[in-house]
Amino acid sequence: MSVAFVESLLSATVRVGTPLLLAALGELYAERSGVLNLGVEGMMIMGAFMGFYITYVTKNLVLAALFAALAGALIALIHAFLTVTLRANQIVSGLAIVIFGLGLSGFLGRPYTGLRVPTFKPVPIPFLKNIGNSKRSASHPRSEGSGRTGS
Repeated sequence: MSVAFVESLLSATVRVGTPLLLAALGELYAERSGVLNLGVEGMMIMGAFMGFYITYVTKNLVLAALFAALAGALIALIHAFLTVTLRANQIVSGLAIVIFGLGLSGFLGRPYTGLRVPTFKPVPIPFLKNIGNSKRSASHPRSEGSGRTGS
């Protein structure tokens, strides 16, 4: 296994895992308050669809982010109403929200399959810009023959 492969794997892991970690952090706070919220994935997917749709229609990324957050909050409000006010089973309600979110976003998003929308520009973080691009030190055991040019 090459060093370049491991570096790209770790980079992809951080990139893909960050939204899941943020959702898990939110779920942690919900669980500390005594609510079991299994519907986090449904809330996220509905927020993602709404963000895409608003970006497609308006081309305004800030407005899309706002509507994405509102969509997720609306689904969370539905879960809270069901579990707190109506005293519905938290597990059943959470799983229903996941199924609902996946189904509705898939149904509503089907006409937009393959379309591209503008995205936020990457934010440069000065002290992180050289990670993965710097030349390996001579003391590093795999510095020779790793295929990295250091560019």
